Amino acid sequence: MLNSSPEASRLVKEKKEDEQALKLNHAPKTSSALYMRYNTQLGPPFHILVDTNFLNFAVKNRMDVMQGFMDCLYAKCTPYVTDCVMGELEKAGRRFKIALKIIKDNRFQRLKCDHKGTYADDCLVQRITQHKCYIVATADRDLKRRIRKIPGVPIMYIAHHRFTIERMPDAYGAPAQ
Repeated sequence: MLNSSPEASRLVKEKKEDEQALKLNHAPKTSSALYMRYNTQLGPPFHILVDTNFLNFAVKNRMDVMQGFMDCLYAKCTPYVTDCVMGELEKAGRRFKIALKIIKDNRFQRLKCDHKGTYADDCLVQRITQHKCYIVATADRDLKRRIRKIPGVPIMYIAHHRFTIERMPDAYGAPAQ
């Protein structure tokens, strides 16, 4: 006979997981054979998704973002900023005032986000999972780890006061260490 006392019900713990949150935090499983495959969607003019931390590091190091992109890739580049990244910069206030001014330049393209209240890193991972035509410019270690799990997406970062790119064939820039 089942015991319906409150103590017995307290011992049984139910797990409730939100599937949407689980999908956003982890990259989808892909075949390991795809990691060495060349991404044919990449080519000049390059489309670069820019993260908040990357802009902040570029401002701290007093680097010209557009010139740095072109020096790294030796080609024309179109930087893109999502609404989530823009919102993150606006919430930070005075700390990211210069980075916000750089983003509002007409050379940066703005990408609309359909979701509300999503963390900017989740937004970037979701976008590059759907469209692998972007290079992601970030200085965030956790975001880099998450992007490395997605095959064919190059990562741009700042090293030795230069922009460096990894996971791209014939990549130029400062040597990765």
